[in-house]
Amino acid sequence: MKDLLEYIAQTLVDNPEQVRVKERSGRYTITYELSVHSSDTGKVIGRQGRVAKAMRDLMSVAAARQNKRVHVDIK
Repeated sequence: MKDLLEYIAQTLVDNPEQVRVKERSGRYTITYELSVHSSDTGKVIGRQGRVAKAMRDLMSVAAARQNKRVHVDIK
């Protein structure tokens, strides 16, 4: 799932080499911290957070297959 989030973020931004994803796992949850270049933050969040919501929805579907919950933090 980390690779999926990284791929989605890299296709959205102008500086794909600066996309970083950190993963923290718990028993039932996984938290991903997505960090991008400061000029690309708006592209990842989108207008009124629509892009960020879409990414979180995709990650939730992927996590549901593994009976886990996912949180995506954008920094």
